[in-house]
Amino acid sequence: MGENGFAVYVHVPFCASRCGYCDFNTYTASELGGGASRDEYASTVLQELELAARVIEPGKRVDTVFVGGGTPTLLPADDLGRILEGIDNTWGLAADAEVTTEANPESVDISYLKTLRNAGFTRISLGMQSAAENVLRVLDRKHTAGRAPQAALEARDAGFEHVNLDLIYGTPGESPDDFARSLNAVVDAGVDHVSAYALIVEDGTRMATRMRRGELPFPEDDVAADRYLAAEAALTGAGFEWYEVSNWAKKGGECRHNLLYWTGADWWGLGPGAHSHVGGVRWWNVKHPSAYAKRLAAGESPGLAREVLTDEDRHMEDVMLRVRLREGISLRGLNKDAAARALAGGLLDKGAYDRGQLVLTLRGRLLADAVIRDVI
Repeated sequence: MGENGFAVYVHVPFCASRCGYCDFNTYTASELGGGASRDEYASTVLQELELAARVIEPGKRVDTVFVGGGTPTLLPADDLGRILEGIDNTWGLAADAEVTTEANPESVDISYLKTLRNAGFTRISLGMQSAAENVLRVLDRKHTAGRAPQAALEARDAGFEHVNLDLIYGTPGESPDDFARSLNAVVDAGVDHVSAYALIVEDGTRMATRMRRGELPFPEDDVAADRYLAAEAALTGAGFEWYEVSNWAKKGGECRHNLLYWTGADWWGLGPGAHSHVGGVRWWNVKHPSAYAKRLAAGESPGLAREVLTDEDRHMEDVMLRVRLREGISLRGLNKDAAARALAGGLLDKGAYDRGQLVLTLRGRLLADAVIRDVI
């Protein structure tokens, strides 16, 4: 097992409607087909857990659990609690385990949130995306502009110490003032974690089709850079610190689950399309919920394929992930000429460089992908 901890990811593939930019493995009711049911989903995941226990024997403590989607909170809160209880019964949760669920703001209320907290969830991540109604419409989001900050306050009232709000910037039609209002809203909501991502337009999505038709302009890199700088200024000024290129947290609010991913830990992924990684072996499940449920009902593994990572694969992934972290990565094993050029270009912190560590400056964070490509 990995030295950096053990995590469990649970994929809940259901959505009430599909957002125009989303290409995740998610399904609305009309897309599910036969053999898959929200009502039976928790029981199906517990069946996969029974198989997982044969691979990783009980006793391996789970440091973090993350329930993602989709919209996990379309399931009853008690069902999410049953899945968490199953993970605890299978391997055992560490005494200080971080347990997160994603949620759409309109899918929770104070009663639901209290049930989650009582079931053992310690952290919630709310998909806010924007505080501007016009931006939410372009993204095909269903909640109102004020609902996400209100849900964050309700989560605090329900006992959640750790609350994240997700933002997307660079949406067509978003003005600098729109994004400033979004940043002010997350700060005023009293959360301890903010994730902010540039809009990426994926092939096959409704948004990509609209852009090809000329109904919407394509995102602009310069606009995305301006938005990132605005996020850094506003969040740093409010007491947040960046700890990964797209993530800021107040002290102690970092997402430990994602840190386990980024530092090479092992994890088991439950659910259709979920990926797992244990001991240098990666595998992934069949994607469609119906195929996933049918395999488990027949007592078969839902695994679709696997790969054994080579030393080169693992090194490349380690660099790709760790360079994005505030702590950076050792210069050993990297292209030193490329690192020297990045330093000269103001992309790397000189003090860290002199200590043998590659750490991005603010300018370097804007060009992180290029730095990673060059030093590999």
